[in-house]
Amino acid sequence: MRASGKKINRELILHGNMVHAILSLAIPVVINSFLQTMYNLTDTYWLGQIGTAQLAAINLVTPVQNIIINFGGGITVAGSVLVTQYIGAGKKEEAMKMANQIFAAAMLFALVCTTACFLATPGIVTWLGADAETYGHSLMYLRIVIWDMPFLFVINLFSAIHQAQGDTVRPMFLNLGGIVLNLILDPLFIMGLKLGAGGAAAATLFAKIVPAIVAIFLLTRPEKEIHISRKYMHFEKEKLKLILKIGLPSAIGGSTMQLGFLLMSRNVYAYGTQAMAAYGIGNKINSVITLPSNGIGSATATIVGQNIGARQQDRAEQGYKISRRICVVFLFISGMILSRKPISTAIVSVFSDDMEVIAMAADFLSIMAFWCFTNGVYNTSMGLFQGTGHTEVIMAADASRLWVFRFLTLWVCGEVLHMGVRSVWYSVVISNGICAVILYLLYRLGIWKKAKIKLRPEVNDEDGTQTGEKEA
Repeated sequence: MRASGKKINRELILHGNMVHAILSLAIPVVINSFLQTMYNLTDTYWLGQIGTAQLAAINLVTPVQNIIINFGGGITVAGSVLVTQYIGAGKKEEAMKMANQIFAAAMLFALVCTTACFLATPGIVTWLGADAETYGHSLMYLRIVIWDMPFLFVINLFSAIHQAQGDTVRPMFLNLGGIVLNLILDPLFIMGLKLGAGGAAAATLFAKIVPAIVAIFLLTRPEKEIHISRKYMHFEKEKLKLILKIGLPSAIGGSTMQLGFLLMSRNVYAYGTQAMAAYGIGNKINSVITLPSNGIGSATATIVGQNIGARQQDRAEQGYKISRRICVVFLFISGMILSRKPISTAIVSVFSDDMEVIAMAADFLSIMAFWCFTNGVYNTSMGLFQGTGHTEVIMAADASRLWVFRFLTLWVCGEVLHMGVRSVWYSVVISNGICAVILYLLYRLGIWKKAKIKLRPEVNDEDGTQTGEKEA
């Protein structure tokens, strides 16, 4: 019954109503992403109840963790692209082998980087310029939360494998268990045991361990069409080359972008602890606003990937166009509502009772919400290029958004126009808008149509017929 369900999803993606396909994939992804975001929002809420310094501390060091996660995430992105296209081409055996290669590589990376980051934490926090009070909270938080990385990678791999098969519901339920656990543990550790930032980190860690154990159990069940097995875990040279070819640009782009966020945090911190707290609150709320765009972008990658694997380029483009329209319209309407000052002020007030923090965060949120429709173009275009394996475009977009457009805008607004902390707010929306326009122009140039991944000739797993070499 489970297998037939996945077959129905594949038929919907390759031959069914496109709007139905997009929404059936995107809605569970949006819910899943919201649950993931709730980890940070829960920490933000409870730490905001005990002081601005602890809230500023986690906002200061979170990009450090994200740098490593995004670099390792390049491995998962590669796996998602390759597994999706193998499934679209009907090569289930190759899809399973690739999933196992991704699992082994991701676990090795996570363990090495987690250990290195734990040892380097004091130097990192010092370099970020934390004052004495913020230093202690930041050090404790990062040294604990960094150990959730191996478990997070297991959860992400579970999501990638299932999403590649058109199943976005099971990952949603897996993360639901984690967030419920985090919602219980956060107030217990932060307020009850009075562990502060360390309690927030411990709650997040335990809330990742439990779903990761469940994911391992489900991924190793042999009756699954794609499962993890020692039999396929020995590294294969050709598959590792494919992983590097597709994953390395995404890894470099994602980690470079997060390094840019880290430097942004340092720039914001120069305006004071309250500005840092406001920046963190605004970013986290904005991440919730743009969840539908992220979810549809993720669905776009799956739809494009499977249709490219099945050599249906026109249908892949149709999926992208419809996804883009849905995103832009939804974000434009919701952005116009949330950018109203009374509404943005009411929302940010939930996370802090510091009037200066509330004023700055509401201003930041209003500006971001007004321009958030550009994220619709950005996310769906990124999904298009990911689905076709053009992760070098993703790398360039991620890196230039932060390192060129955001810092250039920050410098102009701060040094030339003397806009103070608002220069940070405008640097975010302007850089996002510029990158959205560039990605759209690259789509119009047809770069995504160029073959990127070669699927080896072998027996088609669906009907047993011999297939020639396919380029996707």
